[in-house]
Amino acid sequence: MTSINYNEYKEELVNAALDHDPALTSREEAALFSPGVKALLNHFQAHELYLRGELYEAQELAYKSRLETGIEIHPGAKIGRRCYIDHGMAIVIGETSEIGDDCLIYHSVTLGAISGEKGKRHPTIGNNVMIGAGAVLLGAINIGDNVKIGANAVVLEDIPSDSTAVGIPAKVINNK
Repeated sequence: MTSINYNEYKEELVNAALDHDPALTSREEAALFSPGVKALLNHFQAHELYLRGELYEAQELAYKSRLETGIEIHPGAKIGRRCYIDHGMAIVIGETSEIGDDCLIYHSVTLGAISGEKGKRHPTIGNNVMIGAGAVLLGAINIGDNVKIGANAVVLEDIPSDSTAVGIPAKVINNK
């Protein structure tokens, strides 16, 4: 994640929420009542603690955020700018996940591991990616830029940029 302060990050998150969610009617509503905005703001702080080696405090903040929002983001996950989590309930983002800028993630998405070994074991998501509700992305796979992943897809392999992937297991159905 590029260097940005908390207030700038919050401003970008609120703008992303308003851009992606037509149900939000004001900046205040987005900041106060969007679970995705709350979870990402909490993650911003937890990730900073994690990077400073304050692991207990980072985990405590992540745990409290999960209780409040229903969104579980490990403090070690790297999340880019202007992302938005819509609805949010039951999202899991694992420790070595990396998410690019301008991504949209719907509810019940899992960015999980298929190995208990140390090291990179969660997905890397490019920029401008939309992940549909219920999608499961497993392992140290790479999702390119400008990808759309359909609802309930199970992604076990890399997806190239400018593609749409759907199904179980996910298959590329459109590659521009």
